[in-house]
Amino acid sequence: MLQTSVAGKLAVCTATLVLCTASLTASVFGQSQQRWSREELIATAREIMEASRYCALITVGSNGQTHARTMDPFPPDEHMMVWFGTNPRSRKVAEIRRNHRVILHYFDRESAAYVTISGTARLVNDPKEKARRWKEEWKAFYPDRAKDFLLIAVTPNELEIVSEKRGILSDSIRWTTPKVRFGSKNRAETLRKP
Repeated sequence: MLQTSVAGKLAVCTATLVLCTASLTASVFGQSQQRWSREELIATAREIMEASRYCALITVGSNGQTHARTMDPFPPDEHMMVWFGTNPRSRKVAEIRRNHRVILHYFDRESAAYVTISGTARLVNDPKEKARRWKEEWKAFYPDRAKDFLLIAVTPNELEIVSEKRGILSDSIRWTTPKVRFGSKNRAETLRKP
């Protein structure tokens, strides 16, 4: 009889532990059945991108090695396109000329959130666009705006997002993140939720 009650208590404790672990796993690691609309994901991505202020721009060199640097982007436009200013003689410009595929990575430590954009970079040297996309604090870096200043415009192909604050989390089994894919007209077309 003693063995039966110990075995019963052990079974109850085991079941309780399994249920607690399952609930913790679902809430901490994002294994929920919630689906987010494209609009919700993009709106949250904008918040994260603007709160982050800076982002990493990752390019691929001629030898296939990746290079990352911190950039001071403009907020994403209505199509989620991101603009940067840079020196036309920089390594990033040479790498974009060879391979226009880039990654942008934004991280907001305060809200435990990030956005990663896989996109296509385009170099823009149009004087009107350069005047429109200018920050006064850049004056010291670009003394001759005509020669020393060039724009990079990144059109998104895919966006990945995690926001603990909004409950937008990675899949607990495969660790894949919610994604938005952008079409040829730069509209979000497909949403994949892990």
